[in-house]
Amino acid sequence: MQLLFSLAPLFLSVVLLQLSSGGLGPLDALSGLAEGFSSQQIGLLGSAHFLGFFLGCWWAPRLMGAVGHARAFAAFVVFGVIGLLAHMLWVEPYFWALLRILSGLCIAGSYTVIEGWLMVRITKETRGRLTGMYRMADMGAALVSQLLIGFLTPASYASYNLLALVCCAAILPLTLSTAVQPAMPETPRLRPIIAWKSSPLAAVAVIVSALSAATFRMIGPLYGQAVGLDARQIAWFLALFVLGGALAQIPVGWLADRYDRRKVLLVVSLATIASCAASAAIGGMSAASAQINAFFFGIATYPVYSIAAAHAHDFVTDDERAELSAALLFYYAIGAIFAPYVAAWLVTAFGPPAIFGMVAAGHIFLLAFSVGRMRVGRKPRERTAYVYAPRTSFVIGRLLRRN
Repeated sequence: MQLLFSLAPLFLSVVLLQLSSGGLGPLDALSGLAEGFSSQQIGLLGSAHFLGFFLGCWWAPRLMGAVGHARAFAAFVVFGVIGLLAHMLWVEPYFWALLRILSGLCIAGSYTVIEGWLMVRITKETRGRLTGMYRMADMGAALVSQLLIGFLTPASYASYNLLALVCCAAILPLTLSTAVQPAMPETPRLRPIIAWKSSPLAAVAVIVSALSAATFRMIGPLYGQAVGLDARQIAWFLALFVLGGALAQIPVGWLADRYDRRKVLLVVSLATIASCAASAAIGGMSAASAQINAFFFGIATYPVYSIAAAHAHDFVTDDERAELSAALLFYYAIGAIFAPYVAAWLVTAFGPPAIFGMVAAGHIFLLAFSVGRMRVGRKPRERTAYVYAPRTSFVIGRLLRRN
């Protein structure tokens, strides 16, 4: 209990950040539709967010080293607040894209600070409890943030102002904490080759995982509106996707720890392809059918990154885990930067079901690649435990160390 109270400021900041940032993507999509943005312009907003996210991952450790954790955290939150409040000053898609870069910087930088702070509190005895609480705070807030869309008016200053207030409030718990700031850890090097050397399959899988996660959160509202969902139904549509992904972690983790992870990844890809086919064919079906399919789509797609990360970590030492996590996040960011824009272009050319066509195509490729790697790939001498690996910062690799 004492441990929980001592870390409460960190987890409260995580919750408030996720509530504000998690609601921004869908709100931007619905606001863009209300203001007459094209599908490609809405996709650009999602791509800009992940560009800012990637830049923030690398700037954050350097800023933390210069000014300390608390000041760096406050600076990154300010970027997020500016990005939110400035939306309605000029309703123009390319201006909004610049603002989304700021929101990406905010999330990457803030999470890097929080995870760096959390890292120094982790011991072998407390790792399970701390990472469990961290996952619950992050995913619980992500779920609630999607439901907020049903209550926020698109293209309204009040809606963006509310999210800005929540984001601003995230400063208070961490900056007012009396806990001693941790020493700045050594920044992991970006060596994308380490992921490819440890597991080419993992490198490909994290790119494919970005096709579903980045696209669905950013472009999903376009699909929801196209099949006749109103704002509140779209909120449940997105929330059920997150809920499905959260619930899938335990059974998929159990399978990934007991069977060949490559086979588990193969099964997950097959489930994703089936879910994509059902979602693309939904057409004029009921809102309940669309939401149920979103739930199963989350179950099928959400664990891909964590399975891939666990498989890659099987082939490295503890000293290499931070660099491997940085490399995997690099591959994910590359996919996430391009996926929303490409998905939006496909929607314009072929209609809303093309979103799921793109995801299915990615998993068909992953399926073929998995079969090929099972023929030539090596098996690990020692397996690491499966953990839910949130795609939040490069520091996460240190949270997964075994000793």
